[in-house]
Amino acid sequence: MTGPARAHGELARLRVSQDEDVFVARQTARELGASVGLVRQDQVRVGAAVSELSRELVRLEQPCFLVLSLAGGSIPALVVEAEWTGRLGGAFAASDPSSVEGVAAAARLMDTCHLVGRADGGTVTLTKTLPPGGPSVTAARLVELRTAEAAKRADTALEVLHSQDQDLADAMDSLRLRQEELERANLELEETNRGVVALYAELNDATARLQEASESKTRFWASVGHELRTPLNSVLGLSRLLLDAGSDPLTEAQRTQVELIRDSGSMLLAMVADLLDVAKAESGRLEPRFELVDLTRVLEELRASMLPLATTPTVELLIDEPHGAGPFRTDPELLGQVLRNLVSNALKFTVRGTVRCRAHVTADHVELVVTDTGIGIPPEHLSKVQEEFYQVPGPLQVRGGGTGLGLAYSRRVAGILGGELLLSSEVGEGTSAVVRLPTDPQRTDVARFASVLIVDDDAAFRTVLRGALVGIAERVEEVGDGASALRRLVSGPVGLVLLDLEIPPPTGSAVLAAMRRDPGLRAIPVVVVTSMVPVGARRAELDSTAAVIDKEQFSPELLRAAIAIATQLTEGAR
Repeated sequence: MTGPARAHGELARLRVSQDEDVFVARQTARELGASVGLVRQDQVRVGAAVSELSRELVRLEQPCFLVLSLAGGSIPALVVEAEWTGRLGGAFAASDPSSVEGVAAAARLMDTCHLVGRADGGTVTLTKTLPPGGPSVTAARLVELRTAEAAKRADTALEVLHSQDQDLADAMDSLRLRQEELERANLELEETNRGVVALYAELNDATARLQEASESKTRFWASVGHELRTPLNSVLGLSRLLLDAGSDPLTEAQRTQVELIRDSGSMLLAMVADLLDVAKAESGRLEPRFELVDLTRVLEELRASMLPLATTPTVELLIDEPHGAGPFRTDPELLGQVLRNLVSNALKFTVRGTVRCRAHVTADHVELVVTDTGIGIPPEHLSKVQEEFYQVPGPLQVRGGGTGLGLAYSRRVAGILGGELLLSSEVGEGTSAVVRLPTDPQRTDVARFASVLIVDDDAAFRTVLRGALVGIAERVEEVGDGASALRRLVSGPVGLVLLDLEIPPPTGSAVLAAMRRDPGLRAIPVVVVTSMVPVGARRAELDSTAAVIDKEQFSPELLRAAIAIATQLTEGAR
């Protein structure tokens, strides 16, 4: 069991007091699951969970309500909440609600379940995480979902009234027959639901076994990688010592042999690193660190790292400047690894001509395209080259070396980032690799602030921030520690705060926490600009209250986009 999710916005409130309400609740839950982007299997799971829970609630003396909501934040989810008076499972049931069959079945079908049992009743909160890459949980999105659900329920109400009018005109015999049919249908549906619950229980057990097997494989690869790296590092170190100018002189033949040992060891060490990267991505333990990214900076770093490798005089490496690409959220380190893999492959299999990387921006995607004029890939090998360890037979493949893991790793990482890798090629003409990533275009039209407070102990970077605020702030104030920041915040109005986390105490995190606790300060937008970007749960908590920029990626464009995000986050507190 986990802590309850924080509801972002209510979508539907359903009364559960009679058997017919169980069907309505199940259908509504499935339809809302489809509306918020759940895949079909998860729609069925949510419907079945609501059905199992409703079947327990309908047995109580007091009517209950089921509330379906959306939880926002970095991991949006569909939330099902219920509160009841009385004891679930009958008068002689255990005081622990988790022992009730329907509640336990619902918990198995959902991602999280938080139960609170009381002497006079209890509450339950169930969540199902939404798939990545879906629509953001914004106020406009919530209004759209509520409007659609209200329209469906209004149509349903009209249909019910019409049906009741027809029923009043029917004879008592017809009513009795329909009641019998309803009871039979209820029994059949109950049996079906029990079968579905049993099936999902079996699937969950199988999934757990597969997860254990995958974790065992990952531990094995990590152990093997460590065991291989240790002697390889020793071989490389000894070969460098032998080749060092201060060592005893070697004959020409001996020097050549030692250089071959060194080069072979370096190649093998790189292969081991590739294996471990793929194992980490495959096991699901490669966690992206999403942040606002300036595409121009990503391509500049790509150019700096790849130009030294473009040593073939007949091949020209071109990294085009992106046009019309505003800041967007992704993991710059993982994206850089994918692009380096693709450009490295293109250079390896291009004898003459060009290798080009360019960016193409659409309304909802960023496409990074790497093209070359190399040997190309035959059609029968095009799908296989994205599998682990597969290489197209040929002299360039033999001479270029490698493990055949680069494209497989890039494809998996593109998926982790919420996008995809598309490959097309023509023999003798070249290859095109497209990394397509979703992007929620960030607003850069920000209001002008009467006052902006910069909180950073680095005087040089405060100057950088002050320069980026030209045209945004009428007045800029600077402090270098947390205590001074809090004193300034309570002394008079501040329109915007640019905050570093690593400052003399209290830290930036403590300053931000104090602002969000204070009713007079919680509506001030905050942009965290720091070189110590947190990860995991701390990053998710930070994203819910402030916009975050890595100092290494800082640019005026990123600052404008972050200010727009920070303003949106605090609009509800005004």
